Amino acid sequence: MSESVTVRVPAKVNVQLAVGAARPDGFHDLANVFLAVSLFDEVTVTAADELTITCSGPDADQVPLDRTNLAARAALALAARHGISPDVHIHIAKDIPVAGGMAGGSADGAGALLACDAFWGLDTPRAELLDICAELGSDVPFSLAGGAALGTGRGEHLTELPVGGTFHWVFAVADGGLSTPAVYGEFDRLNTGTDVPEPVASPALLDALRTGDTTALAATLVNDLQPAALSLRPSLAATLEAGTAAGALAGLVSGSGPTTAFLTKDPDSAAAVAEALLASGTCRTARVATSPAPGAHVR
Repeated sequence: MSESVTVRVPAKVNVQLAVGAARPDGFHDLANVFLAVSLFDEVTVTAADELTITCSGPDADQVPLDRTNLAARAALALAARHGISPDVHIHIAKDIPVAGGMAGGSADGAGALLACDAFWGLDTPRAELLDICAELGSDVPFSLAGGAALGTGRGEHLTELPVGGTFHWVFAVADGGLSTPAVYGEFDRLNTGTDVPEPVASPALLDALRTGDTTALAATLVNDLQPAALSLRPSLAATLEAGTAAGALAGLVSGSGPTTAFLTKDPDSAAAVAEALLASGTCRTARVATSPAPGAHVR
């Protein structure tokens, strides 16, 4: 057994988030087109007398350090499957925005799962790891897989998607977080009495990904949760306006927010948009990244 294992795991952006009506179990069927982006958390596992978690990095004080943390739940789930004791220390080095709609918590769950599997020398089959991810949360399987994928069901059933180029993004990080359940609840409230269509992936968007056509992708970005996020956090409208005014090809709320994502044509444009967003005073920070990025992997 090695002394420690470190796994690097990416953030995500939803280039399409089509949301169906609420299901009897409270979840929503989705057509969720994920892209992994080059903002990463690192999860390190070492031996310990009991399961413990620490966290460092931006907004680390907002990360729970008990067994509600997805990293802890991942270690517990994997240990239970193999009949072993989950006695490890998990350290999360955060760089993905916390509670920002970029699947940072899900990334940590996937990262801890892979790190524990390697640390314990289990060689769990990939399909079984993905099953555990799906039990942990809707976004966790994609955090393990990375790249680009269509998520159906509640987002946990993945179909890998081809990507024909590199896309350049700016992510504007807002003050505070938004609760994903609260955003879905607001989506339900806003759609009360309406016939919510079945979610389907956009053929034009999938084609834009396949061909690497940034302009075509910009024209097809859509997030059905955006009206709900803007209802709960109206100030995000000013951020979206500032990013597009600065030259972004398109902007949208990332997942359930409150991070906003801006697609730009090239690295220079991304740098200019990030600078303008910071100067606008409509966000706390702005981060430049590219996609697609690899999924969880041992460093």
